[in-house]
Amino acid sequence: MNLTIKAALAAISASIALPAAAQDMPKGPISVSGSAGLVTDYRFRGVSQSDNKAAIQGGLTASHESGLYASFWASNLAGWGQFGGANMELDLVGGYKLKLGGGTLDVGLTWYMYPGGSDKTDFAEPYAKLSGTIGPLSLLGGVAYAPKQEALGRWYYTGADSVAGIPNAPGDKKDNLYLWGDASAGVPGTRATVKAHVGYSHGNRGLGPNGTSVTPTGSYWDWMAGVDYALIGPVTIGVAYVDTDITKRGSAYLQPNFSQVSNGKSIAGARAVFSIGASF
Repeated sequence: MNLTIKAALAAISASIALPAAAQDMPKGPISVSGSAGLVTDYRFRGVSQSDNKAAIQGGLTASHESGLYASFWASNLAGWGQFGGANMELDLVGGYKLKLGGGTLDVGLTWYMYPGGSDKTDFAEPYAKLSGTIGPLSLLGGVAYAPKQEALGRWYYTGADSVAGIPNAPGDKKDNLYLWGDASAGVPGTRATVKAHVGYSHGNRGLGPNGTSVTPTGSYWDWMAGVDYALIGPVTIGVAYVDTDITKRGSAYLQPNFSQVSNGKSIAGARAVFSIGASF
């Protein structure tokens, strides 16, 4: 068993033990929840951030009864462009939830950080999400808009320019928009939950200061369909089919950045992603 899987299983085992201990703690205005898990590929908006390899992920959220919350979430990386030399993503999140009709409105901001990488790789992205239920369906729609920042700029027009290390437009700043919708429903008489996702990205058609991009081809669609199954306690396993409409021809100008390091295959093509995780 390799070290990545051992570390993930240790984190999941620890999270299984936490709920029992948490039951003995007095309840107050602040609640804490968290998760830990292992995925066979870390896909961010359909594009692999871990070079089509496994990733350990986890986070914690502190929520106040007023609706305010703060959280962090982290994952290892091995993706294209190396994220300015970083091998880790750390997301810091702050937001506010309030009831709106029969649903919940969630507004906040995510700060994407890449410790150990270039400071020009980090960026901030405000978001708004509306969730609710219709019959057996749980639905969520969201919009995330990142204002103009260097990390989102079109510094390099092609992958070859990035490899040469001579930016076409150093210091360029661009914005980025992401729209998405999620749906899920429990399968009656089982511990299974089916889920689906579709998203649309619109940003700059090029590469940022470290040869990466949140929206690599300028605009594209991503989607996912899968199923989760509750095993025991807080442990869940899952499988999902993930894909985008980014074609090999359409992303050719990004090469050699936009491909798996070992064999040059696309990091935005169709893939089955397996997961195991626990929450508390």
